[in-house]
Amino acid sequence: MIVDAIATLLGGALLLRFWMQAIRVRPPASVAQFTFQLSDWLVRPLRRIVPGVGGYDWASLIGAFLIVLLATSVMYLAGWTTPLVLLMALQRFLQWILYGFMALLVIEAIFSWVNPHAPLAPFVRALNEPLLRPIRRVVPLVGNLDLSLLVALIVLQIALLVLGMLFSGR
Repeated sequence: MIVDAIATLLGGALLLRFWMQAIRVRPPASVAQFTFQLSDWLVRPLRRIVPGVGGYDWASLIGAFLIVLLATSVMYLAGWTTPLVLLMALQRFLQWILYGFMALLVIEAIFSWVNPHAPLAPFVRALNEPLLRPIRRVVPLVGNLDLSLLVALIVLQIALLVLGMLFSGR
């Protein structure tokens, strides 16, 4: 449980680092310092092997997958085979991505209700914009209420269900 919690925190930081650079969002200093200090030990050596291509920080993304693979490799002790461990690691990696997006959406919703002018609110809004923009084109405002966050959360929940079904063989 402790290994999983540490892996999730580190993997989340690596995925956040990838997403910030992928959508070209400049983080506040505190977020940048936390994210980069937590992940530099892995990303810097990986960049020698996996350079950034197309403006994407592939070392961060691969680093996150390596962390989930390392955390999942504990299943070897339970007698799991290598292909099964790799498949489980891939499933958990995709779940981390979906849960990360869901967390960002929930944080944005909380900011909009509690303090829309909080210092981190524009940063979180910018992280969510690529997810919400296509939904906002389809889902109109309802009485000046933006339901795109709710729709995005439902779509991500459906994606989690589909992911679970795909990996369970149903």
